[in-house]
Amino acid sequence: MYQPNDHQPIDVDHVIRLYRTYADDLARARERQRALLAPPHSMKAQLDDIEAEITYLLLREALPETVVEIGTFHGWSTTWILRALSDNGTGHLYSYDVVDHVVREVPSQLSAGRWTFTQGSAQENLEKIPDTADYLFIDAAHSASFARWYIRHLFPRMRPGIPVSVHDVFHGRRSLPFTEGAVVLRWLAERENPYFTASRAHAPETHVRLADVKRSLSLGHPVRESRDNPMIFFTLR
Repeated sequence: MYQPNDHQPIDVDHVIRLYRTYADDLARARERQRALLAPPHSMKAQLDDIEAEITYLLLREALPETVVEIGTFHGWSTTWILRALSDNGTGHLYSYDVVDHVVREVPSQLSAGRWTFTQGSAQENLEKIPDTADYLFIDAAHSASFARWYIRHLFPRMRPGIPVSVHDVFHGRRSLPFTEGAVVLRWLAERENPYFTASRAHAPETHVRLADVKRSLSLGHPVRESRDNPMIFFTLR
């Protein structure tokens, strides 16, 4: 189970330390993920390498028993999460989405005994979402109304101190008004709750610094080509 007091704030120095700590495991995970993009799998990938890798690294460190994923689409984030749980040797993922593409995409050898998928919106399945989650990953509807829903109804069910990932916040230098990102950033600011992002658009210096570290660890060759990594990471207070 995740113990928040044992972990440092999520910032660039902490993320760099995780890259160095888990470099060998991450290299193996990257190659296994790369294989999912080639036939016969040819999975449609959403997350950029850096945001997928940071998710993997935070999960390796947290050793969560329960992970909640809101939004799966074709399962790229799902497989990264399951890869981390498999490498940890413990943990179960509960995923929710209105479409079930992910069921046909995630390899059974990766998901067996570690994954429960529920088709349907998170709003309709709120009572099925474990309130014992040690990590919360959100990449679903990107509207302001959806953000207001999970801030009001989902966050209060979660234990303080757990890591949270929210995708599609910084596609540009600033989050667009009237979007999920704008609502989440306002909520964080009101609580003086810091967040971390490696978004090339919002935090180019951080992005370059991580890219340099990756190259120094022989992790620079891309798993998938992407220039957009809008995810934010924070600790829920």
